[in-house]
Amino acid sequence: MSVTEQEPVIEQPIDSQKSVDSAPIEVAPVTSTKIKEKAPEVPANENKEELNYLSSELFSEIRQVSFEDFLDNDVIEEVSDEDQERYLSTFSDINEREIIPGRVIGMNEKEVLIDIGFKSEGIISRNEFNENALPEIGEKLDVFLERMEDESGKTVLSKEKADFFRRWIELRNIHETGEIISGRIIRRIKGGMIVDLNGVQAFLPGSQIDVRPVKDFDRFIDTDLDVRVVKFNEFRKNIVVSHKAILEESLAEKRDELFLNLEVGKVVEGRVKNITDFGVFVDLGGIDGLLHITDLSWGRINHPSELIGMDDTLNVKIIDFDKEKKRVSLGLKQLTPHPWVNVAEQYPEGAKVSGKVVSMTNYGAFIEIEPGVEGLVHVSEMSWTRHVKNPSEIYNLGDEVDAVVLSIDTEEHKISLGAKQLLDDPWSQIEEKYTVGTVVSGKIINLTQFGAFVELEEGIDGLIHVSDFSWTKIIRHPKEIVEKSQEIEVKILEVSRESRRISLGLKQVEEDPWPELVKIFETGKEVEGEIVRILDKGIILLLEQEVEGIIPFGRQSKRQRKELATNYKPGQVISGVVMEVKPEDKKVIVFVDELSSDVSLEKDDVKEFLNNQVEPEGEKIEIPVKGSEKNDLEDSEGSVESAEK
Repeated sequence: MSVTEQEPVIEQPIDSQKSVDSAPIEVAPVTSTKIKEKAPEVPANENKEELNYLSSELFSEIRQVSFEDFLDNDVIEEVSDEDQERYLSTFSDINEREIIPGRVIGMNEKEVLIDIGFKSEGIISRNEFNENALPEIGEKLDVFLERMEDESGKTVLSKEKADFFRRWIELRNIHETGEIISGRIIRRIKGGMIVDLNGVQAFLPGSQIDVRPVKDFDRFIDTDLDVRVVKFNEFRKNIVVSHKAILEESLAEKRDELFLNLEVGKVVEGRVKNITDFGVFVDLGGIDGLLHITDLSWGRINHPSELIGMDDTLNVKIIDFDKEKKRVSLGLKQLTPHPWVNVAEQYPEGAKVSGKVVSMTNYGAFIEIEPGVEGLVHVSEMSWTRHVKNPSEIYNLGDEVDAVVLSIDTEEHKISLGAKQLLDDPWSQIEEKYTVGTVVSGKIINLTQFGAFVELEEGIDGLIHVSDFSWTKIIRHPKEIVEKSQEIEVKILEVSRESRRISLGLKQVEEDPWPELVKIFETGKEVEGEIVRILDKGIILLLEQEVEGIIPFGRQSKRQRKELATNYKPGQVISGVVMEVKPEDKKVIVFVDELSSDVSLEKDDVKEFLNNQVEPEGEKIEIPVKGSEKNDLEDSEGSVESAEK
């Protein structure tokens, strides 16, 4: 295109102080220069009449000039295409915040001057360049145009931003294509690492560094790593990369190949990659298999870490796998024979064994004889003499103990053990050692509602029933006579080796006083005593010789009995006549005229009275008894029935 073919420049209308009579000025296009007419200045204090007068004279000589008028007088000079192209190339179409080409034309201590084809040169701070690698004069660079003009009128450029945006565009394309690139890990931050992707920094999460958990992140700093862009945020200028994604792809190929070669029962080698409470995950070279805690050992273990450590190399057996769910179950104990194969021959009944206490329950302690073989020592088999309620009274977890095999159930994998069988049974000679009728010494070790336990020797104790404490008094609790840890003499009443019981008597150490008491309290004798208790059916007296007397109320109504009882109080001394002596019930029946004069006392009256006063006032406690204890209780309770005789 020649110079004469350029678009014309249209001059804008002149604003003569907003004059109402001013008219637009039309100017023909020109070729090389712009024609500008300067309107005469009009004083601000001129009125409209003066302006109208000037306007009619001022523009009288103006005429419109056309392009043809220039052609008639000027000679058109043709311009070659090469010159025209060179000329047009001098005009640059540039905008801010774009990457444009430039050429180094100079530098000073602070700045590098760049020619970008603009009316003025651009500047770049020397800090953006490495001092050892400054650009040379004439070197061409791609730069980023930050501002056309700053406060000083300079064009501000940036080399770093040009490199960043050029790399950013490359990474956008890499993200779309899924290409694998290399980056250098430069530092560690919370949650992961920062990777330099040749000028652009990206975030590498800790979980995306490797397929297995990473413990030492610092060892990756200043190392190169192949990564894949997995997240690209244009708005936030944020890039997330992953090395694990690359590994998983290669592992997926290996995994498919490995599953084709898997066989149940096959022994493979693997590396421990993770340990949990329920088992161990083993890397089989692309496949993760689970070695459950129950498949680690035939014996009992509390945590897999007791046997396995991180990164250990193991030989394991494939016991099951699922191709669809990509799951593999492994076993370690299956590499050795089952320990119960020859247990019956190895540990026959009666054999002495040693082991460690591995578990305890309320009913016994489990002893590990060998890994996978355990036996139970029941609480009843721990001691001949002690009544063991909980195995913790004798054993602790981890104790090494000896025991004897009592029985074996190979089908149920159960072994019964006994610890007391290692010692002689003190009850085997008990009848010869403690003969009935002999008096022995002992210590009160326990008091109950029904009697007192006396330790005759370590592990051997006997029972004094409440009915065997006194010949004359009815004892409602042993604490009325004895106390714990008291040393006393007792008589052997009964010994049972089978039931392992010894019945003792305290009153039997002395002679029975009742044959003499019957003579003392003869029928018709007048006696007096102190009121001990007042019951609904009668009054209890304490007579001489510490014998209890009974004054029955007879057949009065309940209301009459209450009225009679109000006339008497405990501690009051009253007298009466002996009506009958009952040694079996340890009672003397006494008749008082004012209480029983209107009633003929028959055997039924006495029985009813005894039934209501012999029983303890508190809650009745029933206890299971066998052998001699049962006889003792029957003797105590038989006092009621004896009233009928």
